[in-house]
Amino acid sequence: MSSSSVKGGTPPYLGPYFAAKAGMDSLAVSYAAELARWGVETSIVVPGSFTSGTNHFAHSGRPEDTDVDAAYETKYPGLVAQVAKKLADLAPADADASMVSDEIARIVALPAGRRPYRVHIDPADDGSQEVSDVADRVRSEFLTRVGLADLLTV
Repeated sequence: MSSSSVKGGTPPYLGPYFAAKAGMDSLAVSYAAELARWGVETSIVVPGSFTSGTNHFAHSGRPEDTDVDAAYETKYPGLVAQVAKKLADLAPADADASMVSDEIARIVALPAGRRPYRVHIDPADDGSQEVSDVADRVRSEFLTRVGLADLLTV
């Protein structure tokens, strides 16, 4: 599980979340090549921001330390609420977190060798897919140049 925040939009106050997701994405990219010769497929699922169907945003974006929270409010008053509203405004009305689990179930049901390397479920379209497409192309070109193209597929 990755996140569109790895290569797409990154609103403020969620740095630890973004760093964790970027680490998981990098690990999945590395594992994809390392495990290909063993026949292990890797599919990286990249959800965007879902503001309904999850309580993620209710529990993120604010430090537990209320003094830190108050200090940030002096420089960025109301920013957390503004970001949450803007993200919610970007999401189409029918965007629900179940879209992610539905896509995972679809991928798992595919025959071996037919699973996608990376798939985005990002109704708000924060640009992550475009950046991922470039990064994945560069990875493919690099592995090909160094004679390891067989690591790109199972």
